[in-house]
Amino acid sequence: MSAPSHRDLARLLEDSRALTEVPEAHGTLVGALCAGESFGLREWFDEVFPEGRPGAAQRGMQELYRWTREALAAGELRFAPMLPDDDAPVAERAQALGEFCQGLLYGLGTSALPDPEALPTQVAEIVRDIGAITNVGVDPEESEEESEQAYAELVEFVRVGVQLLFDELAPYRQPQTAAPDGPPASLH
Repeated sequence: MSAPSHRDLARLLEDSRALTEVPEAHGTLVGALCAGESFGLREWFDEVFPEGRPGAAQRGMQELYRWTREALAAGELRFAPMLPDDDAPVAERAQALGEFCQGLLYGLGTSALPDPEALPTQVAEIVRDIGAITNVGVDPEESEEESEQAYAELVEFVRVGVQLLFDELAPYRQPQTAAPDGPPASLH
């Protein structure tokens, strides 16, 4: 299964009066899937659409949801953030990457995960770096080629970072079980 087209989804979300753009909506989904096993399509629709009603965007969003879950679960670095195509201006793509990262942090925050600083060191570092990327922009002093290179490196960092988050947070997505005569088993 391949990912739906950003361009098609953007049009569908606009027509459905979505509360957010595609990158931020996708980031929210990804963050919530990284943090919690039970985040379903209905919960995502509630985050993205007024009154949770996707209208004409339902089929495309269902495809994106399925593709995202499958890509992350495969663990083969098939995941990619839903961003504008390479023919869009680099400034627009960089802004979309920042929106994806903002949505990702929001999605992580919708779960019962502990404070990022209480998570494994690698996870906390990725979350901090993704937080910094929310403010990404294009330096007007850089050439187009330099901007393209910097953008490509950030996208690759986010792509790999998301997969690492998904893999590293797997124990936190599992239901907690209590020992027969004690508190819940520790994940550490």
